[in-house]
Amino acid sequence: MFSAWNWVARGLYLLLNICFLEVSGGLVQSCGHIIPESPVLALGSNFTALCILNESCLDFGNIYANQIIWKIKNRVVPKEQYREINRTVSSVTFNDTSSLATPLTCNILADGQIEQNIYGITVTIGLPPEKPKDLSCIVHQVSKLTYPMTCTWNPGRHTFLDTHFRLKYRWPQENFPDCIPKDVNNSCTITDVQFFVNLEVWVEAANALGKAESDPLVLDPIEIVKPLSPHNLSVNSGILPTVLKLSWENRISAAVMKLKFNIRYRIIGDTNWMQVPPEDTASPRTSFSVQGLRPYTEYVFSIRCMKEDGMGYWSDWSEEKTGVTTEDKPSKGPPIWRIIDASRSPASWTVHLMWKALEPFEANGVILQYEVTVRAKSSLSSPPEKYSVNTTNLTLKLPNGTYEVTVIARNRVGASPPSVLLIPASNLKAPVKNVRTLPKDGKLWVGWTAPNSYVLKYVIEWCLVSNSSDCITEWQNEPGNVQGTYLKGDIKPFKCYLITVYPLYADGQGSGQSVKAYLQQDRPSKGPTVQTKKVGKAEAVLTWNHLTVDEQNGFIRSYTIFYKTIDGNETAVTVDPSKTEYTLSSLTSDTLYTVRMMAYTDEGGRSGPDFTFTTQKFGKGEIEAIVVPVCLAFLLIVLLGVLFCFNKRDLIKKHIWPIVPDPSKSNIAQWSPQVPAKHNFSSKDQMYPEGSFTDVSVVEIEADDKKSFSEQDLKPFDLLKKEKSTSEGHSSGIGGSSCMSSPRQSVSDSDEGEATQNTSSTVQYSTVVLNGYRDQTPVQVFSRSESTQPLLDSEERSEDHAGGGDSATQRQQYFKRNGGQDETNTDRPCFERTKQITPANEGDLVGFAQMQISGQSSQLLGTELEKNTQEAALSDVLQASTEGQTVRPETVEGSPLSVDEMPKSYLPQTVRQGGYMPQ
Repeated sequence: MFSAWNWVARGLYLLLNICFLEVSGGLVQSCGHIIPESPVLALGSNFTALCILNESCLDFGNIYANQIIWKIKNRVVPKEQYREINRTVSSVTFNDTSSLATPLTCNILADGQIEQNIYGITVTIGLPPEKPKDLSCIVHQVSKLTYPMTCTWNPGRHTFLDTHFRLKYRWPQENFPDCIPKDVNNSCTITDVQFFVNLEVWVEAANALGKAESDPLVLDPIEIVKPLSPHNLSVNSGILPTVLKLSWENRISAAVMKLKFNIRYRIIGDTNWMQVPPEDTASPRTSFSVQGLRPYTEYVFSIRCMKEDGMGYWSDWSEEKTGVTTEDKPSKGPPIWRIIDASRSPASWTVHLMWKALEPFEANGVILQYEVTVRAKSSLSSPPEKYSVNTTNLTLKLPNGTYEVTVIARNRVGASPPSVLLIPASNLKAPVKNVRTLPKDGKLWVGWTAPNSYVLKYVIEWCLVSNSSDCITEWQNEPGNVQGTYLKGDIKPFKCYLITVYPLYADGQGSGQSVKAYLQQDRPSKGPTVQTKKVGKAEAVLTWNHLTVDEQNGFIRSYTIFYKTIDGNETAVTVDPSKTEYTLSSLTSDTLYTVRMMAYTDEGGRSGPDFTFTTQKFGKGEIEAIVVPVCLAFLLIVLLGVLFCFNKRDLIKKHIWPIVPDPSKSNIAQWSPQVPAKHNFSSKDQMYPEGSFTDVSVVEIEADDKKSFSEQDLKPFDLLKKEKSTSEGHSSGIGGSSCMSSPRQSVSDSDEGEATQNTSSTVQYSTVVLNGYRDQTPVQVFSRSESTQPLLDSEERSEDHAGGGDSATQRQQYFKRNGGQDETNTDRPCFERTKQITPANEGDLVGFAQMQISGQSSQLLGTELEKNTQEAALSDVLQASTEGQTVRPETVEGSPLSVDEMPKSYLPQTVRQGGYMPQ
């Protein structure tokens, strides 16, 4: 019971203690501390720290040294470094402080569970100061009487600690206050020093780990002075064109210090300085004449000074001043060259002389003019030709020959030495060999192999090759003992240059050797444009133009042609760069191809545009092999057709061009009877005696009046109908000669249902009216024939038959007598050629007759038997008409037909007296 209360009392006491200690600052202040307190340690040294516990913690908290835990920046230190000295003290040892960090804390486990911090310290690690080195001092002249001294030194390594430096100085018997640097640790300035007295100077460095002093420096301040630079510098022209005079003022008293000088100068625009030899200015002075300068050249000058014996420091350079030397005559003649154009005339040259303007250091002034002298070597007695020009070129037209050209440049002071150029009649001397170029360091180097003969000098000529501008020649001279040089012009990259090297001899010159070169190459600006020249079935000829020089950007090493079908793989072909044509072979017929071309230089290639073409379906000669035989076969068929037509020309002519008889030779009058009485048809003379017909009249018969005629009388009408239907639409041409006559309706028009006959047609040659038509005064009128029946050959050519000549003669006489007009009057109008019918003639009409002839013309031509048969048939027709009904003149005259009784058809009528015979 007592022990239980004892433990409760102890716990309450410990709790009150802890609360009290936390309020008053924590366990760290009450339970222990660390020795040493905030130490400063040398980097890499050994270090041991002790943690000491208070007795109060031992009595009430059961806290002992073996429960202490050491930590570095919250990192537990390994227990191997611990050491328990007694029940209240624990130590930790570090063999190398480079691994030691801050803070270092001592911790303990309360009741074996809770970790409590007892105490902590801050550890500072650094290095002791090194001995300052390289102490030096300089006295700067600020004004004519003020000379502060500044000393500098090397402070040594970084100590990681606060290190303080002090500059100490003293005379042999007197010390001065230390000079403490401000914001720096390697220099300090003493405001005033005394000359001609030795002064001892040293530097002291100190920090928490120790002190260090530099070696002392003993000096006289006058020996370390850096004076001010001379001022009021001026430059004036001297008596000579190569001299300029300088003058200045010194800013230190000669009693204090004697000075020596340095003078430097340069041509304006140049960056390289030249110096007057130091021995020439090693004595005190305030002026100096600079010699050996270029005439008519602007120079920049500057000057500095120091103690005459060389002790101390050089002053800064003075401000720069410029001056110009006076003019002098040119020091050399202008370099001269020529371009000869002998293409216009073989007997003379066009010589383009050109020379370079002198450099300023060679011109020695302003060039006013150039004097050119041309002397023919072949004719020494002839005076030379002289020219004065203000430009650097001259064009002359000279006869072929050898000439010596001299050029002199003249300024205000005088003339230059002459430049001489020999123009030989021919370049027969040895040329250079193996001209080559090499880009190097941004310049273009040209080399060559010298000829075996002695060369006075070389002329390197070059020009920019371009399609957009002319080749402007530039050139330069090189001594005869060199075999290579850099071009001195403005050489541009990606541009082609034509370079030519000429060797010049004392008595002539060698021919030029040329080479093309690039300072820098690039890919071509564009690729070649390819086209097709010829496309076949399995091949295609491609053509292209070379890229222009401006587009090449380098040497074209090769061309590559790429071609493919729409869905095929691309094929590449390499072509020599000198070619402009290539033939693609083994292509597929009737196929679309895409082709492009690339041009390559040393730096890469570039492709041109795509081009498409389609191969042909047939090869060369295949179409000709088909077309030629077809054409030959066609020509053969045509030829055979022509031969057939020629052999059968009569038959063809008969069907295509039928023979049209001449109406003037018709025998119609021979079958027109004199009277409708019975005749003896055995003789044509008896049937048609001359003058038996007087007039022929037209009788119009209506279709309804057929009943007034007998059946025998209407046979001719029926016969006409049948035959007319076969001849409708044809014309014999006879009616075309009749005037004022209109075509009449054919008999067959009223009966379209009757069958047509064969080729024979009804012949209706002419009808003539006897009485007045429809109560009009009768006149002699010809009616147009509507027949399309060709006249029989026997009628047309009656002279070919026996007895035909008499019949033809009678017919012609008949027409001449009864026609009423001569053939010469055919041009007169029809109404002028008509004849008035008399009353006596009207009573002679006795009847009418109709004649029809049918059958094949080929069976009727030339046969007398058939003609007699036709005449007999005609006689029967006429007799039947006469016996059936006789038309008398009195009846026709006394009872004229009305309009309704007019016949619809026309038939030839025979009239005894007063009528017209058929024409």
